[in-house]
Amino acid sequence: MAEPSSSEPRENRSTTPISEAFRGFIQTGWSAPDSPTPHPLEHAPRVAQRREKLSAEFPGVTLIIPAGSTRVRSNDTDYPYRPHTAFAYLTGWGSGTTPGSIVLGTPHGDAHQWQLFVLPPAPRTSDEFYANPALGEFWTGRRPGLQDVGIWLGLDTRDLADWSLTDLDLESSAIIADASERLTRELRDRRGTEDSSADDRLAEVISEMRLVKDDYEIAELQEAVAGTHRGFQDIIDALPTAIGHPRGERIVEGAFHARARLEGNDVGYGTIAASGSHACILHWVTNDGPVSPGDLLLVDAGVERDSLYTADITRTLPVSGTFTQTQRLVYDAVVEAADAAFQIVKPGAIFREIHQAAMAVIAAKVSAWGFLPVSLDEALAPEGQHHRRYMIHGTSHHLGLDVHDCAQARREMYLEGVLEPGMVFTIEPGLYFQPDDESVPPEWRGIGVRLEDNILVTETGALNLSAAIPRTASEIEAWLRA
Repeated sequence: MAEPSSSEPRENRSTTPISEAFRGFIQTGWSAPDSPTPHPLEHAPRVAQRREKLSAEFPGVTLIIPAGSTRVRSNDTDYPYRPHTAFAYLTGWGSGTTPGSIVLGTPHGDAHQWQLFVLPPAPRTSDEFYANPALGEFWTGRRPGLQDVGIWLGLDTRDLADWSLTDLDLESSAIIADASERLTRELRDRRGTEDSSADDRLAEVISEMRLVKDDYEIAELQEAVAGTHRGFQDIIDALPTAIGHPRGERIVEGAFHARARLEGNDVGYGTIAASGSHACILHWVTNDGPVSPGDLLLVDAGVERDSLYTADITRTLPVSGTFTQTQRLVYDAVVEAADAAFQIVKPGAIFREIHQAAMAVIAAKVSAWGFLPVSLDEALAPEGQHHRRYMIHGTSHHLGLDVHDCAQARREMYLEGVLEPGMVFTIEPGLYFQPDDESVPPEWRGIGVRLEDNILVTETGALNLSAAIPRTASEIEAWLRA
């Protein structure tokens, strides 16, 4: 990686002197950029409807939704940029978003006037394009023009240099606070209060709007699932290389990451490639262990599209190609729990009932196997819950632009919420017998199994978007043989 030169006046080892002769030479002799004719994004009208819906919830309130800026990883290198989810939802702009952009909703009668502030391309006659490593186009690539962005998104697009809080009515205002700490601090200083209730309400409303997906969102999620299916096939193809390597889990992770980058923007979250007893660690993302014959390989991964919609799929694979008798007992129990949860899904059901259905099966299984110190009824009672020792996580979470989508929604809208057509969420029961768990026989210890599918609520019931990815024990074994 080239070492950036700083445009700051202070002197340090990175500062490269700029002579007038150099400046004069580098600022001349550039041809005009080749810019294809921009066209409105297909989903722009749907996104405009989202802004109208949000506007109706905040009459007379100035609304500020920043995309956020790049974040430093180490010294002068940044993490890959991803705009804030609320910004992506209200603009339809995905992985190509220009860092630092801001959406402004100014009260206008009973609605809002919406504007987008964006950093435009720097002219070649400026120092920025070659001397600013944070955003100069010599370093980070050419930015789209304001007119192009405005046509793509159907928004009145302005130069970010024109952005100011000074002329806004901030007495009644709300901002997505976690998108920009600097802008939030400035806004609250100008409001003269640290009260965050309006800001919290804005995040809450946007989260709840996202609970029900439109046709475009569902199509993007379906494509993300299809790409994830191909990523799992890549993992199976890479297994011979992974087996026996001291860091075989990294080979699994790398195979899926390559597919995610080919299919979309990136992985939707850190891939879990957990072999052997690592499968009992729910969020194992270190992925530095071996993949050994006889073990189970639990892979939890999802492709994130350029639209930023992501899949979230888990499959547990027997490294040797077939499950042992004990492994299959555990795997079949998890499939049964997933199927019981799926049967609950239909319009009008309560979200938390999905988890209850899965846990009833999990409790019955570990009770039948003799692992509980109490009866099944005692375990299922609120004051019991002994079976949760073997599955401590929830069964479902909403899915969309975030892998754990709609996180700011109220409990009564999420956990206690009524299922509606267009909702998309996971069903992901599991059983985990830790390697040091003396409540189970030795041959069970170190076995971890999870099965995760992505579910769409339809008008009449439910659709498993990931049903094409082999999921039963027999299907998994046939997949590995092939």
